[in-house]
Amino acid sequence: MCRRCRSSRIISYRPRVERALIRMIGIDVDGTLVGSSGQVHPKVWEATERVRAAGIRMVLCSGRPAFGVALDYARRLDPNGWHIFQNGASVVNVANDQSRSVPLPQGIVSEYIERARKSGAILELYSDRDYVTQSDTEWAHEHAKLLGVTYRCRSFDSLNGQVVRAQWLMSHADAKTFAESKHEDVEIALSSSPLMEATTFVGVTRSGVSKESAIVDLAQQYGFEMRDVMYVGDSDNDLCALTRVGHPIAMRNASPAVLKAAKQVVPHVDEGGVAQALELALKA
Repeated sequence: MCRRCRSSRIISYRPRVERALIRMIGIDVDGTLVGSSGQVHPKVWEATERVRAAGIRMVLCSGRPAFGVALDYARRLDPNGWHIFQNGASVVNVANDQSRSVPLPQGIVSEYIERARKSGAILELYSDRDYVTQSDTEWAHEHAKLLGVTYRCRSFDSLNGQVVRAQWLMSHADAKTFAESKHEDVEIALSSSPLMEATTFVGVTRSGVSKESAIVDLAQQYGFEMRDVMYVGDSDNDLCALTRVGHPIAMRNASPAVLKAAKQVVPHVDEGGVAQALELALKA
């Protein structure tokens, strides 16, 4: 056989490109899963059924606590798995009540209680399964309704369980001032809800505790690489998680910082944009 013939049979090999694989999806609640109607768009639940059938883990990643409607959402996403509540301070397995939660330093809790009593500001203290507030304001009542629980004015020392998070309910201006002031040994996360547009929720967790730390912890718990994790969010308290995962997705209604950090943008929360993100995961 001549050289020309032999050379024509040479096969050209190309390096194999590893296919992207989504194995876990973190999903924020307010502004992502839940929009201005206070309900989850029906097509989102349809998409979650297909994702769960494909064996992809879905993890609720909320500033909300592990009770009320947030717990219902978590169970619907994955009734046998771990979920992230309270900006990462409360990490709970909803099937067996195991907890990987991290408490706030007691000194911070005492300082905040004293501050709330003197100023009249709205402070809420949370454990994994309980919360208390001594405020009887309209905001406090409205927030209980948003959480899906019955409002009760209780003393701070009546909380069941260790304090994992403190939360202030503030105006947008006051929240910005609070966040910009000096804070030691804690993380500050600002979030909002389309159901309480005049309110900024100022969540306080132990230093190093955030949605990022929790999503990394659960990925390791499940044995997943971060490159195989998707996160869908809209608020600045989602940024730390978005910048850590391999597949950051922003809602169309997201803050400018979140839109900038995302690789892809899906439709507005009121249009059920999360459903499109879930379909992207199925096609990866």
